Amino acid sequence: MEVIVEEGCSTPRHSECQIPADLACPPAPKKKKVGYVMKQRDPPKNGYFQPPDLEVLFTIAPRREAFAWT
Repeated sequence: MEVIVEEGCSTPRHSECQIPADLACPPAPKKKKVGYVMKQRDPPKNGYFQPPDLEVLFTIAPRREAFAWT
């Protein structure tokens, strides 16, 4: 058996080093079936929660002027 040694780098040519060409893609995922229809719920008997100071959270604060160095 004769081994040929070449100088420098080369790409491996052995079949174990190569990527197989016949790879098949997996099938696409199945869509989930909708098992129920969401019915509309009645509003709560005691009403919805209304915090007394909710408007304070959403007020726009006055803008501060930029500080200028003079």
